[in-house]
Amino acid sequence: MAELHHECGIAGVYYLPNKGKTSLVTNPDEVSRLLPRMLLDLQNRGQLAAGISTYDPNRDQLLDTYKEVGSVIEAFRLNHQGKFESIMRRYAGRAGIGHVRYATCGKDDRSYAQPMERHHACKWKWFSFAFNGQLANYAELADELLKKEEYHLVRDTDTEVMMHYLSYELRAKKPDLIEMFQHLASRFDGAYNILYMNASGEMAAIRDPLGIRPLCVAQDGPLVAFASESVALANLGFESIRSMDPGEIITIEDGEIRSDRIAPVTKTAHCFFEWIYFANVASELDGESVYQVRSRLGQELADREHIPLDEDTIVVPVPDTAKAAADAMAFKLGIPSVEGLMRNRYVGRTFIQGDDRAERAKLKYTPIPQVLRGKRVILVEDTIVRSTTMSALIHHMKERGGAKEIHVRVACPPIVAPCFYGIDMSRVSELFAPKFLGKDLKLTDEREADMARAIGADSLHYLPIDALSRAVNKPTSELCQACVTTEYPTQKGTQLYQIALSNKDATGSARTYESPIKRPGAATTEPVATH
Repeated sequence: MAELHHECGIAGVYYLPNKGKTSLVTNPDEVSRLLPRMLLDLQNRGQLAAGISTYDPNRDQLLDTYKEVGSVIEAFRLNHQGKFESIMRRYAGRAGIGHVRYATCGKDDRSYAQPMERHHACKWKWFSFAFNGQLANYAELADELLKKEEYHLVRDTDTEVMMHYLSYELRAKKPDLIEMFQHLASRFDGAYNILYMNASGEMAAIRDPLGIRPLCVAQDGPLVAFASESVALANLGFESIRSMDPGEIITIEDGEIRSDRIAPVTKTAHCFFEWIYFANVASELDGESVYQVRSRLGQELADREHIPLDEDTIVVPVPDTAKAAADAMAFKLGIPSVEGLMRNRYVGRTFIQGDDRAERAKLKYTPIPQVLRGKRVILVEDTIVRSTTMSALIHHMKERGGAKEIHVRVACPPIVAPCFYGIDMSRVSELFAPKFLGKDLKLTDEREADMARAIGADSLHYLPIDALSRAVNKPTSELCQACVTTEYPTQKGTQLYQIALSNKDATGSARTYESPIKRPGAATTEPVATH
């Protein structure tokens, strides 16, 4: 739905000298040209800003960063060949990292965009990095920094705090990159995939020890590439692609690539939402196809369907992430899966959407009366977070589309708790399901009926929690399911949930992790933003 957003996506490329040949690039000094293409394939992970940092040992600006507010097409002027070529020539390099951004809060400001670069006359202290995830202990890390003499934070973002912690590790002598990130891993709580590059031409790719967010790597001869999702690597032509292990660090130094660990891994907590909602349906994450996972969720829905099925019954997906589940459900039930809702894919980010989710739903989705009129519709959605968009869609489909009945089927359990690891939901009060599930958070037929009435549906059914591990094909112990179980994989996540519960009836728009930063000498505090 248009109700939920991810944090960001990261990409990186590096050309290793004297490591054979590759057909994927023609000019080793311009491998940075691959980055906008990769970021296009990661656009689903963030549309607020895009940027790259590149390395060229033959220019004065050894590291140079380009970033702008907007989509990848807007930021890199992909619709204007001359301007795009000018950008690519200026920032050409044999190594680079890239980023697409969505922020839960913070400004639509270029200074908040990534990669974030820190200049220094010493080459190994001059670095740039891109970050995917969210530090759950951000506020504590920020307060600790500000207690140091003469430290100051310009932006209220965990990305800047991470930059200062990286800088602090570099303060005395050139560190071993592996040891540096091992030390930082002992301080960070949450989800953090990092691509790091310095002006000595060294690069590091880090996946956090829980593996909450995905990160993939591929190599073709001298060309090494990293991306949040496999589709960005597959579309370049890489054939051997793997997901980095939780806690793995891959470093490139002195023309050599090696893999090590930043922390022992005692458990994993892969975010199940990556498979059912965020990731590109063409991606494969941690060995499981996103498309196949969503198809299995649809089959689970079909196994639980009990409404009468006749020639007037159709399955309609909410475009686009629910289509695989809807098609699989319809196939198993032996009824048609049709596109009764068309999505306007050209709306993009525009002021005419405003802040009203119902109005945004009308702008983004158009019901087709010729498909819906007089039909009993099984409307398949991947998740319901706040319900405003779903309510507007149901009303729209009945009033304008002429649907006789609408039965909502959700390929996910109810969302009952916030996420503190990189998904745009942090307050219990903004969630739809907890208002109906009571303190025990148990899903019953009566409670589902109450929720159906609240959104204007003829019926509503969710999948049970145990369906997730079957669909993802991983044990529950390897998944982060905190938003549907309230069981968080880190200590700070558990603490933030208790804060969220205590604040669920409070007024205002501050998110749970927007703890005040204690600025020395400040009379007021500012909100904490994620990247």
